[in-house]
Amino acid sequence: MGHKVNISYCCIMVVIHLMMFSSQVLGDDGEKKVPKQFVPILSYRVGTFSAAGSGLASGMIDFMQLRNLQGGVNGIMYEWEEYETGYNVERAVDYYEQFKSKKPAYVHPFSTGVAYALIEKATRDRIPVLSVGYGRTDCSDGRVFPYFFNIPTNYWSQSTGKIKFIAGKMGGMEKLKGLKIANLHLDLAFGKETETILDDMSRTYGFVVKHYSVAWPGIDQKAQWDDITTRFKADWVINRNFGISCTVPLKEAARHGFPIDRIIGFWWCGSEETVLPVESAAKGYYATNFHGVGKNFPLIRQIIDTVYGSMKGSISLTRVGTVFYNRGIIWAIISEEALRTAHKKFGVQVVTGEQMQWALEHLNITEERIDEIGAKGLLPAIKTTPADHEGGGWVRVQQWDGKEWVSVSGWISPLKDYVRKKVEASAETFAKEKKIILRSAE
Repeated sequence: MGHKVNISYCCIMVVIHLMMFSSQVLGDDGEKKVPKQFVPILSYRVGTFSAAGSGLASGMIDFMQLRNLQGGVNGIMYEWEEYETGYNVERAVDYYEQFKSKKPAYVHPFSTGVAYALIEKATRDRIPVLSVGYGRTDCSDGRVFPYFFNIPTNYWSQSTGKIKFIAGKMGGMEKLKGLKIANLHLDLAFGKETETILDDMSRTYGFVVKHYSVAWPGIDQKAQWDDITTRFKADWVINRNFGISCTVPLKEAARHGFPIDRIIGFWWCGSEETVLPVESAAKGYYATNFHGVGKNFPLIRQIIDTVYGSMKGSISLTRVGTVFYNRGIIWAIISEEALRTAHKKFGVQVVTGEQMQWALEHLNITEERIDEIGAKGLLPAIKTTPADHEGGGWVRVQQWDGKEWVSVSGWISPLKDYVRKKVEASAETFAKEKKIILRSAE
C-alpha cells in the first residue's frame, strides 16, 4: 500500500510540473508562448534633435528585428516599445516610471540629461542604465555607480584621445606646448562635462585652452567666433555642440577663413546631418567616434538583406549605415552581448535587472567575437570589471571627404591611467556627498 501511495504521489507531482511548464510555454488559447525580453526605447524622432534620435532608435530596432527573424537571443525574442520624449528630460523620466513595472533588464537614456536624472532612481530600482559613450563620466567607477555603464568610452577618455590626435597632427605630444585650443560648447550638462579634464591637461602638457559657452539652442555663435579668431587666435577648435548648432561652427569657420581641418568635433557633432547643410565647406572637418562608419560591414548587409528585404525596416534605407544609425547598432550589440553573458551565468531565460548588472560587469567582447557578429571594425574590443564600467575607452577619428565620412585613424588608446585617476576622485567626492559606501572592486 505504501508503494502505491508513493507512486501515486510521484505521478501527481509529474502532472503538476507538466502543467506548470505548459502554463509558461503555452498561452490561454493553447498556442506556444514565446519568452520575450522587454526593451524600452526613449527615442526622440521629433524636435530639434530628431536626426540623432531617429537614427539611434532605428539602429537598435533594426538589430533586434534581425535577431528576432533569426530566432531570437538563444531563443528569447525581443519585445520593445518606443516612447517619444522629444528630448525632454521630464517626459523621459515620466516614461521610465511607467515602463519600469514591465521589468526591463536595462534602459538606454538616449541623452546625458536623462542619464543624470536616472542615477538614483535606476540604482534604487536595480535597472542598469547604459549610457553608451555619453552621460556622467565618473559613472565609469562601478564602486560608486553599480547600475551605470558608459561602455565603451566616456567623455574624458574621448577628450584625451582627441588631444592625442591633435598632438599627432602637430608632430608629437611635446608640440602641444603653447598651442591654443578653443573649447566651443553648448551651455548644457554634456557641454560642460569636459571643461575640468581639458583644464587639467592644459596644465600637464602646456597648451592653452579657453572655454566658449554657447547659449541654447546655439544658432548664434558670431561673438564666440569673433573672439576665437581675432583675439584668442586659436590653433584648434573643439566643436561640442548638438543638432543644428554643430553646423554653425563650420559656417563661422568659412566666414572667418579658419581652416576647416583644424576643427574637431566630438561624437555628437560627427554625423552626416552636421556636414551636409554646408556641403563642400565641411570638407576636411574631423570628428571623433567610437565606432565604424558606412555600410561595409557584414552585419549591416545582413540587416539590409533580411530586415529591409522583408519590409520590416524602421527608417528610410538611405539612412542605414549613417553615423547615428550605426551608433544605435553599437548600443544594441553591447546590450545583447550582456544578455548572452547573463544566459551563460544564470541560464537561458528572460534576464532581470540584477542579472544584467552582473553581466555588464563581466563583459568580454573580444575581436574574435566581434568578427563572429559580422561587426569587425564597427566597434572595439570591450572588457569590463565590477570597478571599471567603461571597458576600454577607445576612440577613433573620422574626416568628411566632401561626400562621406572616412575613418582616418585606428583605435586611439586614451590616457587610461590618467582618466581613471580623475574618474575615481570625482566618484569618491560624489560618494561622500551622498553618503555612499564604496563597493568592493573584486
